Amino acid sequence: MPGARVERFAGTVRRVGCATKVMSEAPPTTPFDLLGEEAVRRIATRFYDHMDDREPALARLHTVDEHGHVTPEARERFTLFLMEWLGGPPVYSPVHGHPRLRMRHAELAIDGALRDAWLRCMESALDDVGVAGPLRARLDERFGEVAENLRNLPAREPG
Repeated sequence: MPGARVERFAGTVRRVGCATKVMSEAPPTTPFDLLGEEAVRRIATRFYDHMDDREPALARLHTVDEHGHVTPEARERFTLFLMEWLGGPPVYSPVHGHPRLRMRHAELAIDGALRDAWLRCMESALDDVGVAGPLRARLDERFGEVAENLRNLPAREPG
């Protein structure tokens, strides 16, 4: 059709005017692409569920309700951060600004025990959602690096 404008993506034909291009389907490249929004939201939810149930000292670093559970607002803020950090749409920074993780956590006393508690909660959440294989290895490595980077108290000497 002369002058027709047809655009469909992901491995289909795109015709704009008289030019026709076959667009190749690009494989997912980010953890967000591989997991999808629903799974990322479930990871964030389960992360805080585990924190509320098993890591009260860690939960108290967040805004908590009268029962000591992390508030829905704090959970949603982290969910938006996690979506964007994993390569999803920019849903955190336009509202909350650049994450500046070290700066935002500087006022908190984060030792190795709290770092490990955070990692246990995240590992359990990833288990719950069934994240496995190379993606899991990649996420475990990155979460470990970030958690260690946020630790701001020296390791305790044994004894």
